[in-house]
Amino acid sequence: MARKTPQVTLLQSFPEGLNVAVVGASGGIGEALVRHLDAAANVATVQALTRSPGSGNGARVRRLTVDILDEDSIRRAAGVASADAPIDLLIVASGVLHLPGPIMPEKTLRELDAEVMAHVLAINTIGPAMVAKHFLPRMRPGTKSVFAVLSARVGSISDNRLGGWYSYRASKAALNMLLKTLAIEHARRFPASIVAGLHPGTVATPLSAPFQQRVPEGKLFTPDFAAGRLLAVIDGLEVSDSGSVFAWDGSRIEC
Repeated sequence: MARKTPQVTLLQSFPEGLNVAVVGASGGIGEALVRHLDAAANVATVQALTRSPGSGNGARVRRLTVDILDEDSIRRAAGVASADAPIDLLIVASGVLHLPGPIMPEKTLRELDAEVMAHVLAINTIGPAMVAKHFLPRMRPGTKSVFAVLSARVGSISDNRLGGWYSYRASKAALNMLLKTLAIEHARRFPASIVAGLHPGTVATPLSAPFQQRVPEGKLFTPDFAAGRLLAVIDGLEVSDSGSVFAWDGSRIEC
Protein backbone atom coordinates (compact mmCIF):
# COMPACT_ATOMS: atom_id res chain seq x y z
CA MET A 1 0.00 0.00 0.00
CA ALA A 2 1.46 3.35 -1.07
CA ARG A 3 2.28 5.72 1.77
CA LYS A 4 0.47 9.05 1.58
CA THR A 5 2.50 12.26 1.56
CA PRO A 6 1.80 14.20 4.79
CA GLN A 7 -0.06 17.41 4.04
CA VAL A 8 0.97 20.71 5.59
CA THR A 9 -0.69 24.09 5.83
CA LEU A 10 0.83 26.66 3.50
CA LEU A 11 -0.36 29.70 1.54
CA GLN A 12 -3.45 30.27 3.68
CA SER A 13 -4.08 33.66 2.06
CA PHE A 14 -4.79 31.90 -1.25
CA PRO A 15 -7.93 30.01 -2.26
CA GLU A 16 -8.09 26.21 -2.37
CA GLY A 17 -6.97 24.11 -5.34
CA LEU A 18 -3.94 26.16 -6.36
CA ASN A 19 -2.19 25.74 -9.68
CA VAL A 20 1.43 26.61 -8.92
CA ALA A 21 4.44 26.83 -11.26
CA VAL A 22 8.15 26.83 -10.36
CA VAL A 23 10.60 27.83 -13.10
CA GLY A 24 14.08 26.48 -12.35
CA ALA A 25 12.69 23.53 -10.42
CA SER A 26 15.90 21.51 -10.69
CA GLY A 27 18.00 23.99 -8.69
CA GLY A 28 18.56 23.72 -4.95
CA ILE A 29 15.89 26.23 -3.96
CA GLY A 30 13.61 25.25 -6.83
CA GLU A 31 13.61 21.58 -5.82
CA ALA A 32 12.89 22.51 -2.21
CA LEU A 33 10.01 24.73 -3.27
CA VAL A 34 8.51 21.88 -5.29
CA ARG A 35 8.75 19.54 -2.29
CA HIS A 36 7.07 22.03 0.03
CA LEU A 37 4.31 22.81 -2.46
CA ASP A 38 3.68 19.14 -3.22
CA ALA A 39 2.98 18.60 0.47
CA ALA A 40 0.66 21.62 0.80
CA ALA A 41 -2.96 20.74 1.46
CA ASN A 42 -4.45 23.50 -0.72
CA VAL A 43 -2.21 22.96 -3.79
CA ALA A 44 -3.80 20.98 -6.61
CA THR A 45 -0.93 21.00 -9.12
CA VAL A 46 2.76 21.90 -9.03
CA GLN A 47 4.13 22.64 -12.48
CA ALA A 48 7.89 21.97 -12.19
CA LEU A 49 9.60 23.64 -15.15
CA THR A 50 13.22 22.80 -16.00
CA ARG A 51 15.45 22.44 -19.04
CA SER A 52 15.63 18.65 -18.61
CA PRO A 53 12.63 17.34 -16.64
CA GLY A 54 13.44 14.12 -14.84
CA SER A 55 11.39 11.57 -13.01
CA GLY A 56 10.49 11.51 -9.35
CA ASN A 57 7.14 13.26 -9.62
CA GLY A 58 5.31 13.84 -6.36
CA ALA A 59 1.60 13.34 -5.90
CA ARG A 60 0.78 16.69 -7.50
CA VAL A 61 3.94 17.42 -9.49
CA ARG A 62 3.84 17.79 -13.26
CA ARG A 63 7.24 18.20 -14.89
CA LEU A 64 7.50 20.39 -17.98
CA THR A 65 10.35 21.48 -20.24
CA VAL A 66 11.39 25.11 -20.46
CA ASP A 67 14.57 26.92 -21.46
CA ILE A 68 14.65 30.38 -19.91
CA LEU A 69 16.87 31.55 -22.80
CA ASP A 70 14.35 30.38 -25.44
CA GLU A 71 11.20 32.49 -25.67
CA ASP A 72 9.36 29.92 -27.79
CA SER A 73 9.86 27.26 -25.11
CA ILE A 74 8.58 29.70 -22.46
CA ARG A 75 5.49 30.46 -24.55
CA ARG A 76 4.77 26.74 -25.03
CA ALA A 77 5.31 25.99 -21.34
CA ALA A 78 2.92 28.80 -20.34
CA GLY A 79 0.23 27.30 -22.54
CA VAL A 80 0.65 23.81 -21.12
CA ALA A 81 0.92 24.94 -17.48
CA SER A 82 -2.32 26.95 -17.68
CA ALA A 83 -4.27 24.62 -19.97
CA ASP A 84 -6.43 23.19 -17.17
CA ALA A 85 -6.51 26.16 -14.79
CA PRO A 86 -5.08 29.68 -14.49
CA ILE A 87 -1.84 30.10 -12.56
CA ASP A 88 -2.23 31.15 -8.93
CA LEU A 89 1.44 31.33 -7.99
CA LEU A 90 4.54 31.36 -10.17
CA ILE A 91 8.06 31.44 -8.73
CA VAL A 92 11.08 31.96 -10.98
CA ALA A 93 13.92 30.26 -9.09
CA SER A 94 16.48 30.18 -11.90
CA GLY A 95 19.61 32.31 -11.91
CA VAL A 96 23.37 32.38 -12.39
CA LEU A 97 26.21 33.81 -10.29
CA HIS A 98 29.09 31.72 -11.61
CA LEU A 99 29.75 28.90 -14.05
CA PRO A 100 32.81 26.64 -14.38
CA GLY A 101 35.37 28.47 -16.45
CA PRO A 102 34.66 32.02 -17.64
CA ILE A 103 31.87 33.22 -15.34
CA MET A 104 32.82 34.35 -11.85
CA PRO A 105 31.77 37.51 -10.02
CA GLU A 106 34.14 40.29 -11.05
CA LYS A 107 36.31 41.77 -8.32
CA THR A 108 37.58 44.72 -10.37
CA LEU A 109 36.73 46.72 -13.46
CA ARG A 110 39.60 44.98 -15.31
CA GLU A 111 37.70 41.69 -15.21
CA LEU A 112 34.63 42.92 -17.09
CA ASP A 113 33.83 40.83 -20.16
CA ALA A 114 31.03 41.79 -22.55
CA GLU A 115 30.00 38.22 -23.36
CA VAL A 116 29.90 37.21 -19.70
CA MET A 117 27.83 40.26 -18.80
CA ALA A 118 25.39 39.53 -21.62
CA HIS A 119 25.01 35.91 -20.50
CA VAL A 120 24.37 36.84 -16.86
CA LEU A 121 21.81 39.46 -17.87
CA ALA A 122 20.15 36.99 -20.25
CA ILE A 123 19.57 34.46 -17.46
CA ASN A 124 18.92 36.74 -14.49
CA THR A 125 16.94 39.54 -16.15
CA ILE A 126 15.80 38.85 -19.71
CA GLY A 127 14.70 35.28 -18.95
CA PRO A 128 12.35 36.33 -16.12
CA ALA A 129 11.04 39.14 -18.36
CA MET A 130 10.08 36.59 -21.01
CA VAL A 131 8.48 34.37 -18.36
CA ALA A 132 6.43 37.37 -17.25
CA LYS A 133 5.45 38.17 -20.84
CA HIS A 134 3.90 34.75 -21.36
CA PHE A 135 2.75 33.77 -17.85
CA LEU A 136 1.36 36.99 -16.37
CA PRO A 137 -1.64 37.05 -18.76
CA ARG A 138 -2.41 33.49 -17.61
CA MET A 139 -2.60 34.30 -13.88
CA ARG A 140 -5.93 33.79 -12.13
CA PRO A 141 -8.02 36.99 -12.17
CA GLY A 142 -10.22 38.26 -9.37
CA THR A 143 -8.36 36.70 -6.44
CA LYS A 144 -4.87 36.76 -4.95
CA SER A 145 -2.19 35.52 -7.31
CA VAL A 146 1.56 36.07 -7.08
CA PHE A 147 4.35 36.27 -9.65
CA ALA A 148 7.63 36.09 -7.69
CA VAL A 149 11.24 36.02 -8.87
CA LEU A 150 14.34 35.27 -6.80
CA SER A 151 16.35 38.47 -6.60
CA ALA A 152 19.26 39.38 -4.31
CA ARG A 153 20.15 42.03 -1.77
CA VAL A 154 23.27 42.83 -3.79
CA GLY A 155 20.96 44.14 -6.50
CA SER A 156 20.08 47.06 -4.22
CA ILE A 157 21.76 50.24 -5.46
CA SER A 158 21.36 52.00 -2.10
CA ASP A 159 22.86 49.03 -0.23
CA ASN A 160 25.97 48.69 -2.41
CA ARG A 161 28.91 49.55 -0.15
CA LEU A 162 31.52 47.03 -1.29
CA GLY A 163 31.49 47.28 -5.09
CA GLY A 164 32.51 44.37 -7.32
CA TRP A 165 30.25 41.67 -8.73
CA TYR A 166 29.38 44.00 -11.61
CA SER A 167 27.40 41.62 -13.81
CA TYR A 168 25.44 39.96 -11.02
CA ARG A 169 24.63 43.24 -9.25
CA ALA A 170 23.56 44.87 -12.52
CA SER A 171 21.40 41.90 -13.53
CA LYS A 172 19.56 41.90 -10.19
CA ALA A 173 19.19 45.69 -10.10
CA ALA A 174 17.70 45.53 -13.60
CA LEU A 175 15.45 42.67 -12.48
CA ASN A 176 14.17 44.75 -9.55
CA MET A 177 13.27 47.61 -11.90
CA LEU A 178 11.63 45.14 -14.27
CA LEU A 179 9.45 43.79 -11.43
CA LYS A 180 8.40 47.29 -10.40
CA THR A 181 7.43 48.13 -13.97
CA LEU A 182 5.59 44.84 -14.44
CA ALA A 183 3.65 45.43 -11.22
CA ILE A 184 2.32 48.77 -12.49
CA GLU A 185 1.07 47.38 -15.80
CA HIS A 186 -0.17 44.06 -14.41
CA ALA A 187 -2.35 45.82 -11.80
CA ARG A 188 -4.44 47.41 -14.55
CA ARG A 189 -5.89 44.04 -15.61
CA PHE A 190 -5.27 41.99 -12.46
CA PRO A 191 -5.83 44.34 -9.49
CA ALA A 192 -5.73 41.48 -6.96
CA SER A 193 -2.42 40.13 -8.25
CA ILE A 194 1.06 40.76 -6.84
CA VAL A 195 4.48 40.96 -8.50
CA ALA A 196 7.46 40.72 -6.14
CA GLY A 197 11.15 39.96 -5.83
CA LEU A 198 12.43 37.61 -3.13
CA HIS A 199 15.88 37.50 -1.52
CA PRO A 200 16.41 34.00 -0.06
CA GLY A 201 19.55 34.84 1.89
CA THR A 202 22.69 32.77 1.35
CA VAL A 203 21.59 29.21 0.70
CA ALA A 204 23.79 26.12 0.60
CA THR A 205 23.46 25.40 -3.12
CA PRO A 206 25.98 25.14 -5.97
CA LEU A 207 25.30 28.82 -6.77
CA SER A 208 26.82 29.95 -3.47
CA ALA A 209 29.38 27.15 -3.05
CA PRO A 210 32.56 29.18 -3.75
CA PHE A 211 31.54 31.86 -1.24
CA GLN A 212 30.09 29.93 1.68
CA GLN A 213 33.20 30.09 3.87
CA ARG A 214 32.68 33.85 4.26
CA VAL A 215 29.10 33.52 5.49
CA PRO A 216 28.63 34.30 9.22
CA GLU A 217 27.63 31.41 11.46
CA GLY A 218 23.89 30.78 11.35
CA LYS A 219 23.41 32.70 8.09
CA LEU A 220 23.98 29.84 5.63
CA PHE A 221 20.54 28.38 5.10
CA THR A 222 19.48 24.97 3.85
CA PRO A 223 17.32 24.95 0.71
CA ASP A 224 14.39 23.57 2.73
CA PHE A 225 14.63 26.38 5.28
CA ALA A 226 14.87 29.02 2.55
CA ALA A 227 11.93 27.55 0.62
CA GLY A 228 9.76 27.50 3.71
CA ARG A 229 10.62 31.09 4.58
CA LEU A 230 10.02 32.31 1.01
CA LEU A 231 6.59 30.66 0.92
CA ALA A 232 5.76 32.30 4.25
CA VAL A 233 6.74 35.69 2.80
CA ILE A 234 4.59 35.05 -0.27
CA ASP A 235 1.67 34.09 1.95
CA GLY A 236 1.93 37.42 3.75
CA LEU A 237 2.14 39.60 0.64
CA GLU A 238 -0.65 42.09 0.01
CA VAL A 239 -1.56 44.08 -3.10
CA SER A 240 0.17 47.15 -1.66
CA ASP A 241 3.44 45.16 -1.67
CA SER A 242 3.41 44.62 -5.44
CA GLY A 243 6.56 45.84 -7.16
CA SER A 244 8.75 45.51 -4.07
CA VAL A 245 11.56 43.14 -3.05
CA PHE A 246 11.47 41.23 0.22
CA ALA A 247 14.08 39.26 2.15
CA TRP A 248 13.54 35.78 3.54
CA ASP A 249 12.54 37.25 6.91
CA GLY A 250 9.81 39.42 5.41
CA SER A 251 11.74 42.68 5.59
CA ARG A 252 11.48 45.03 2.62
CA ILE A 253 14.70 45.66 0.66
CA GLU A 254 15.24 49.19 -0.59
CA CYS A 255 16.35 49.07 -4.19
